[in-house]
Amino acid sequence: MGTAFFIFNQKGELLISRLYRPDLRRSIADVFRIQVISSSDVRTPIITLGSTSFFHVRVNNVYVVAVTKNNANAALVFEFCYRVISICKSYFGKVDEECVKNNFVLIYELIDEINDFGYPQNSEIDTLKGYITTESVRSSHSIAEESSKITTQATGVTSWRRADVKYKKNEAFVTMSAKGTVLRADVDGHIQMRAYLSGMPECKFGLNDKLVIDRSERGAIDAVELDDCRFHQCVRLNEFDSTRTISFIPPDGEFELMTYRATSNVKLPLRVIPTVNEVGTSQVTYHVVVKTNFGNKLSATNVVLRIPTPLNTTGVDCKVQTGKAKVPRFQGGQELTFNATAQLTSTTTRQVWARPPIDVDFQVLMFTASGLLCGF
Repeated sequence: MGTAFFIFNQKGELLISRLYRPDLRRSIADVFRIQVISSSDVRTPIITLGSTSFFHVRVNNVYVVAVTKNNANAALVFEFCYRVISICKSYFGKVDEECVKNNFVLIYELIDEINDFGYPQNSEIDTLKGYITTESVRSSHSIAEESSKITTQATGVTSWRRADVKYKKNEAFVTMSAKGTVLRADVDGHIQMRAYLSGMPECKFGLNDKLVIDRSERGAIDAVELDDCRFHQCVRLNEFDSTRTISFIPPDGEFELMTYRATSNVKLPLRVIPTVNEVGTSQVTYHVVVKTNFGNKLSATNVVLRIPTPLNTTGVDCKVQTGKAKVPRFQGGQELTFNATAQLTSTTTRQVWARPPIDVDFQVLMFTASGLLCGF
């Protein structure tokens, strides 16, 4: 899959460099520095130059880069990059230039362990922490005993979990979340789970009975239609296909059980109705109404509206007609209305304002825009 792996800072300095195959030289890093980091015209995370493709992900002030000369699966390459970022976060909390420099020895150990000759290997965080240790995760057992357990875990059926995990109190927490955008009316959601269970427990998680994933079966009444979904490797897929029940032996701690995407029958929790008028060249007036689309038993919290203004705005005057400027809890059935006036400064050349969309952040507990529900 991959031929090389690099981490750059935003100045183009090479922090981490690993070549997995001999068909590339280390000087290929200079090509990425010149063509991507030093260029202001790059708008895509994939750059192909000749027969070499660069896949990059920017996180904070560093670039995580995978390089290949083969016709690789782009989704797999990006999954590997994001997996490396996730593993690094679990070890030292944050991925930025300072953390990479302070932990470069550990990072080399990790990327050598999870990638062999360019092919991704075991990337389960719990398994890696068993034999690539730092002070905070070093085991108190003897080296010989721990080594035996690690070998069994890495080569056994459940490589994501040790069999000797024990808790005085067995607990499991499930969180379902989704983010919806009005322009496309789609849902990108995930099911997050925290499991603190002893031994090797068999867990079952039931979803809607009328759950449709196959496009040929769409059109059923009251059915929840998903465009696609992806499960953690611990899930038994054959049982899900037959009964829509997620059966699995969970990893220890927090993990992402399922991700899904839906573009049909989306129920938006909030509705924003804006009226924007440009008054000459000196003012822009806003009249914005926010309505809830759920019952009064539910409420939205952490609601934030980001309303764009022209680049030559010098000041904004807001007037709330109903409600308050800061609403800690937006109850179902309520409506919020406010007006605003943006003062503009004069410019020598007038440019047409593109009017970017309004961005809304919110949290609504016990509400799923896709209709996906937990049965048991």
